[in-house]
Amino acid sequence: MASRERKRSQRHKRKDRSAERRAEQAARREAMAARSEARNEAAREALEPLAPGERPAVVTIGAVISALIAVSTIIGYAVGIEVTRIGSDGIEQGEDQAPVLSVIAVVALMGTMTWGMWRARYWAVLGFQALLVLVLVAASLGLLQATEWVQAVGTTVLIAGAGALFYFMIKAMARIQMPERRRSE
Repeated sequence: MASRERKRSQRHKRKDRSAERRAEQAARREAMAARSEARNEAAREALEPLAPGERPAVVTIGAVISALIAVSTIIGYAVGIEVTRIGSDGIEQGEDQAPVLSVIAVVALMGTMTWGMWRARYWAVLGFQALLVLVLVAASLGLLQATEWVQAVGTTVLIAGAGALFYFMIKAMARIQMPERRRSE
């Protein structure tokens, strides 16, 4: 009988220790969350809202890049640049001029994005960042298939540039989204 009671006593001690550990972990998590929220609040306080008509430099750079893409798409279609068509089975089906609907879609999207970023609109910056993510993923996959050092270097430069642009746009988006602060007088 003593053995059974000793085992029961040990079980209760283990349960008590695990309850204590859970309480300690919960307290640690709460402390970490409080520190994290304090850092976030300090970062929010450090941000300055955009003045009327102000546009962060990185957003201007993004607007210029999207405008260049739109203009180069129009010029490329006008001079008859051919693109490689690939079928749904992944087999090349020859080269031909891009379909007009594709050109219109790209120009409309990039033109709208240019206008929105020029006016410092949150949705436009967010859309441009989504486009940068697609570029980063595609370039990373392209880097895996690079067969020459020139391709590898060019793709790496593209990844670095798109990544830097994405990173710096994060703070710009926070400033764009930030409401006007009321000054206490």
